[in-house]
Amino acid sequence: MVVSLAEIRAEKDGAFSHDCPTRTVLDHVMSKWGVLVLLALTDGTTRWGQLRRTVEGISEKMLASTLRTLEADGFVARTAFPEVPPRVEYSLTARGEDLMARMLPLMGWIADNADGIVAR
Repeated sequence: MVVSLAEIRAEKDGAFSHDCPTRTVLDHVMSKWGVLVLLALTDGTTRWGQLRRTVEGISEKMLASTLRTLEADGFVARTAFPEVPPRVEYSLTARGEDLMARMLPLMGWIADNADGIVAR
């Protein structure tokens, strides 16, 4: 288990430096909407409307943009069904599930501690 930035950089030279791809992935995954969309998808395959209701406060434009980014990064799968009316479902990929297995403990910690942190 990695315990520090120094250890990460010892394993992957330049990780999290200015021009490193890790910064791009970090921005996509840890953005406010990225985290919330990924978190919503941990409950299973979801359609657009349900995802928009679950991620309260997100605009249609931001949801579309966030889903496109997470899909391009390989965290989210989009499945379109050839039906009338059209039906589209979103789910985590294996990469997304692996990521969320690691992020869910952090999300739990934040939920447990947010009130006390914000109250200060």
